[in-house]
Amino acid sequence: MDTRISLDDATELTRTGDIWLFRGDSAADRAIQLTTNSPVNHVGMAIVLEDMPPLMWHAELGRSLPDVWTGNHQRGVQLHDLRDAVVTWANRYGQHAWLRQLDHTVTREMEDAVLRTVARLDGTPFPSTARLASRWVRGRIPKFRRGERELELETAYCAEVVAMTYEEMGLLASGRRLNWYDPGRFWSGDDLDLAGGAKLGEEIAVDVPPA
Repeated sequence: MDTRISLDDATELTRTGDIWLFRGDSAADRAIQLTTNSPVNHVGMAIVLEDMPPLMWHAELGRSLPDVWTGNHQRGVQLHDLRDAVVTWANRYGQHAWLRQLDHTVTREMEDAVLRTVARLDGTPFPSTARLASRWVRGRIPKFRRGERELELETAYCAEVVAMTYEEMGLLASGRRLNWYDPGRFWSGDDLDLAGGAKLGEEIAVDVPPA
């Protein structure tokens, strides 16, 4: 039987680096699941710093909520109040939500790396579905010429944002290109290679109340 938890309890428990996963049934959701061969269509990362409320770091097409970093309603890479974001995704977008907790100590240096990543990426536009698919395919084509990894993205989607943030935190061990990642890579059925003994727990289904 799946482990279930209320949104209030999940919000209380979540910590920086925890993964939030979403799955919906709309045509757009199924398109993302199909183009990325993923059981889920969206992934975000929790950021919980000192006395601030838990925040959701992710990328999305909508602009329903104000971005905490800029104060604007914007599309693309965004930082939201976590509870508001989960309620919006569940009620407005018809998504099921899961929490995966990070089993690793998050140091002050890692928190600083998270904030630098937010400062660099916040507001980056979200690609079209077609571009998302092409980026995902390119991420699986072997590189024939070595060179610097591109860290400044013209466009980004949710799994790239989380992967880049994990990389900056020193949590990714595989050395793969960032566009290799899709939301399903953060689902427990996939083999996500984390560094330093870090692990992600099993999915916890989150019960979200009506808006």
